[in-house]
Amino acid sequence: MKIKLTLFILICGFSIQAQSFKYPAMASQGRTIKSLIPAQWKVIDSVYGDLNRDQIADMALILEFYAPVKESRAYGDNTTEIITEIQKPRILAIYFKSGKSYKLAKQNNNFILRSEEGGAMGDPLRPLHITDNKLNFLFEGGANWRWKLNYTFKFQNNDWLLTQASNNSYHASSGEMNEKQYDFVNKKRLVITGTTFNRESANTSKEEPLQVKQLRTFTSFKKPWTWEISPDEFL
Repeated sequence: MKIKLTLFILICGFSIQAQSFKYPAMASQGRTIKSLIPAQWKVIDSVYGDLNRDQIADMALILEFYAPVKESRAYGDNTTEIITEIQKPRILAIYFKSGKSYKLAKQNNNFILRSEEGGAMGDPLRPLHITDNKLNFLFEGGANWRWKLNYTFKFQNNDWLLTQASNNSYHASSGEMNEKQYDFVNKKRLVITGTTFNRESANTSKEEPLQVKQLRTFTSFKKPWTWEISPDEFL
C-alpha cells in the first residue's frame, strides 16, 4: 500500500511538471482572505496597512503553489539569462479595502523570490511590512558571503513605483561588508563600506548621484537581481 501511495505521489508530481503551468487570475474582490485564495494555493505571508492613503487598512498577500513546477526565471538583465528551475511558484497580490470588501489592486507573478533562490541560507523571503503608506520587501540569502535586498514600492498615479532600495553584501566570518542605499526619487546613492562589527566607527560612507531616467515599477523591474543599474552593479 505504501509503495502504491508513493508511486501515485510521484506520478502526480510528474504530471504537474509536464503540463504547461498557468498562473490563476486572483479574485477581483472578496470579504475574507479565504474567499480570495485560488485552489491549490496557500498564503505564506500577509500584511495590513494603508497603501492608497485613504486611512483604511489594505492588504498584501504572498501565495505559494502546493507543488513544484518547471518555471523560467530571469537572471541578469530581465531578458537574456533565462534559466528553467523546478520550484513552487509564488504570487504577490495587493488588495485595497473598500467598504466591507477587498478589491484587487495588483497581481504580480514574478517579483517574489522562490524558496530555492536563497542559496545555502534557504528560503530568502522575509516578512512583508507596510510603513508610511509604502510596501516593503526584504530578501536574504547566500552562504559565507551573504546578501540582503530591500525594496520599497509606493502606489502613485495608479501604479506601483520603486522609490527606495538597498543592497547589502557581507562576509559571515570576517564581517567585511558593502552596502548601497538607493533613493530613486531624489536620485541619490549612498555607498557604505567597512565591517559589520563596530560599523559606526569603522565604516566609511559616500553619497553619489544616481542616474535614473524614470522610476521602475513591478512591470519594468521583473524580479530581484535583474536590474543592472551600472556595469556589474545589480539590484
